Amino acid sequence: MQYKIPVQIENEDPIMLWLSLRQLSIIMIWGWIAYSIFKKLVWSWVPWEVALIPTILIVIITLFIALFKNSEMTFIPFILSFIRFKINLSERIWRAWVDSFHPLDIWFLSESEAPKKESVDFQSKMDKIKELDEKLKKI
Repeated sequence: MQYKIPVQIENEDPIMLWLSLRQLSIIMIWGWIAYSIFKKLVWSWVPWEVALIPTILIVIITLFIALFKNSEMTFIPFILSFIRFKINLSERIWRAWVDSFHPLDIWFLSESEAPKKESVDFQSKMDKIKELDEKLKKI
């Protein structure tokens, strides 16, 4: 019996207001943190207009992180890929049987792992060819 596997299994389903559970969680948690900072500042006799500045800054950053999507990547995988891109100096070297697509895998190629540049000694090659020619002439 064959089963049909959904192609877009990793896509997040919208729950409320076109937001997924992950996005709602980020907005609710950081919204609560922003509100707590606002209340703490107001209780310490800071005018509410001044206390509103860090609160609005936190809310804007939170909305950016929660709603960010670039090439089907959310904020954290995008930032980790960007860091790996900058560390590797725009160079990706493929290695067999190494999975380097994990979001937390930020590796770089050290000099000991770099491919060695071997120089070919043409004189020794020519000497071997001459020896083979001499042996063939003797036969």
